[in-house]
Amino acid sequence: MTTDHPLRYALVNELHARPFPVLEVPATAVFLALHHGEDAASRSRDADRQLLADLVERFGAPLPEPGVTHYAGPLGRASLKWESHTEFVTYSAFSPDLPARAFDPISAEVFPHDWLAKAPGSRICSVLIRVEAEPETAVEMKDKLDQWFVGESLAAARVVDGAAVIASDFRIDPAGHMRFAVFVRPGTGPRRIGRVVQRLCEIETYRAMSMLGLVAARRLTPRLNAVEARLVGLVAGLDDATSNAEADLHELLQISAELESLAVSASFRFGATRAYETIVKQRIEALRETRTDARQTFAEFMMRRYDPAMRTVQSTDGRLKTLAERAQRAAELLRTRVDVVRSRENQALLASMDRRADLQLRLQHTVEGLSVVAISYYAVSLAAYLLTPVAEALALPEKALKALLVPVILVLAWAGLRRLRPSVHQGG
Repeated sequence: MTTDHPLRYALVNELHARPFPVLEVPATAVFLALHHGEDAASRSRDADRQLLADLVERFGAPLPEPGVTHYAGPLGRASLKWESHTEFVTYSAFSPDLPARAFDPISAEVFPHDWLAKAPGSRICSVLIRVEAEPETAVEMKDKLDQWFVGESLAAARVVDGAAVIASDFRIDPAGHMRFAVFVRPGTGPRRIGRVVQRLCEIETYRAMSMLGLVAARRLTPRLNAVEARLVGLVAGLDDATSNAEADLHELLQISAELESLAVSASFRFGATRAYETIVKQRIEALRETRTDARQTFAEFMMRRYDPAMRTVQSTDGRLKTLAERAQRAAELLRTRVDVVRSRENQALLASMDRRADLQLRLQHTVEGLSVVAISYYAVSLAAYLLTPVAEALALPEKALKALLVPVILVLAWAGLRRLRPSVHQGG
């Protein structure tokens, strides 16, 4: 019998783990994203869950289950949606009413100040979204937009097949919140409204997170400038025969090590920036914008303001990789040069060894001649002692005996050394 994979249901349930909110008109959405710093990806999630538990406990809502990565429940008159992501945590509170004053900071007090002060991360996003019925006239809508937003950076568009008009100036107000307005056409369903609001929250969150890559790129640029100057100077001197190749290679290894260190420290941030940028563009495309009242759309605003920042990150990332490749090619050239220098030194050493061997051979021949004389001298003395009785019997003087022995022993000593030399060389 075929059995289910142990993760089958968990993987399917993940597709439905984060449903869109269901919102009626009018409504107010307060969105908060907390970032946990450079090591956010490896943080402990227990502190995030504890902060969530502290919040819902204040309002008497059900506590989240251990180990959850998303939660939805009541928060007084509002409804809460909580999500834990790789680097950040988001809180969304949806209220079924509007404050008397548009974008009143009091709406954000659904997240109490003393509770926020205990948050383990820092606030990367704080958004107020006002959802109301579309005004009957374009003039009325224009008056509201001019009153709420800065005209120079205002972006507005009709979205999702004309179901709503969204607007924002992407500026942080004096209370520390970014503002979005959603004007809903009559007859638009609450689920569609919820999807529009959710996408606005995601656009702002992932835009803010991706901009962290720009900060990293700007911080990296001065170091890359310094490393590039060193690398250019080193490469320019590769054809200088007077330079010390091994010293240059050591410096190049230092440059390569620094580039590798920079690449390791920036790889996560640049990779995350690419992913966040893709999400921002996908969410904007999903809005299916059409122009309204001759305003710039969200896509046009991002093209003018956001895309250059992302291109800077891409350029810095590409520059870092290019410098690492150039350093590697320079290292190969330097290693080749060092090998050539060492080969030349080895040839000189072998030539010197040949000269020394020749000198040793000449010295050996000289020593052999002296050895024949020395051996013969002692051999003559020994032979004279042995043959003295014979010489006395023959009435031969001792000097005459030695004179007769000298040529014989010299020939024998020379012949013996000549015969011994091949065996000595063969044994060596």
